Amino acid sequence: MNEKELVETRNAKVAQMENILNTAKVENRAVTDEENAKFENLEKEVKNIDRTIALNERMQNVSLREVPKTEVAMAEMTNEEKDAKVFENMIRNYKNETFTTKADGQATIPSTIASKIIDKVVEISPIFRLADRYNIKGKITLPKYNSQTSTLSMQYVTEGTSATPNELKLTNIELDGYLASTLSYVSNSLINNSAFDIVGFVIAKMAQAIAIFIEGELLKGTNGKVEGLSTIPASMIVTTESATAITTDELMDVQDKVVDKYQGASIWIMNRTTRSAIRKLKDKEGQYLLNKDLNSKWGYTLLGRDVYCSDQVDGIGAGKTAIFYGDFSGLAVKVSEDVEMKILDQVQAINHLTTIVAFIEFDAKLADEQKIAKLVLKTA
Repeated sequence: MNEKELVETRNAKVAQMENILNTAKVENRAVTDEENAKFENLEKEVKNIDRTIALNERMQNVSLREVPKTEVAMAEMTNEEKDAKVFENMIRNYKNETFTTKADGQATIPSTIASKIIDKVVEISPIFRLADRYNIKGKITLPKYNSQTSTLSMQYVTEGTSATPNELKLTNIELDGYLASTLSYVSNSLINNSAFDIVGFVIAKMAQAIAIFIEGELLKGTNGKVEGLSTIPASMIVTTESATAITTDELMDVQDKVVDKYQGASIWIMNRTTRSAIRKLKDKEGQYLLNKDLNSKWGYTLLGRDVYCSDQVDGIGAGKTAIFYGDFSGLAVKVSEDVEMKILDQVQAINHLTTIVAFIEFDAKLADEQKIAKLVLKTA
């Protein structure tokens, strides 16, 4: 309804109000309840029309403003998408209200980006993914069951008599937090290319560096730091007869170290050069032990279990641990949920590079000695 129509409607309603009053005057009486209610409704409608006309007049002095595309985009983003945009702006050195560069030239990266890196590490490293992970800060203490020194069994009992107690020996393992860091250098030419997915690139590169480091520590450990699988007991170790070769029987012995109830989740872990050597081995029926299998997780199976190759495992050599086998949930890993990351705009600026540093706090120890075995080559 345009303004002319609004005015005509308003005047018609005013005329109806006057007619109600004039009728009462002519008949020399007061307005009835029904007339009063009709009068008040008409009065309310007139006021609404007056208000509408006034707003239309005010609107003539107000013009539309185009909302910047960046503001519209940010408003429609999820919190995770906003963090990714903030991270991208940080890398590309844009400034916005949610990002402030510190005086020392460092900037802390949003937490959702850091969690994406951990998710990527889990995706890259099966060992880290299969381990029993605790995503918390600070020290934690876990029970460790030793099947070699404990005896747990069922027994018949007579009502009213005490059962003979079993011997259960539990020890504790304490997972601490060891700090490690990695640097990643990003070409400023890539950063300045707005069409390039710089956020995905940085997440992938940082996760790859962290995964390689963590995988090595889980398998080998470092003296005085993360133990990893360096404490596998002698009862779960098979030593080869040769310092330079592995036999079929020795592989079977390693597999049999793990009790049957854990076999279903067990996998082999070895170096690619070790896998190449094992490909030539056959069983007593002349069948190859290592088989290509499209249905397996990583393309090969050995004695019915999947084979994962890691460059962090030593190859065949005197005194080297060449193979791990078992259910890797027997490895307890504590990692902080937060990956602390910073952008350093000074370190490699002279080389046209931007430096990104990541810090991660973690620890890992063997928690169940029945689940994981290893093969060590004879010392020359």
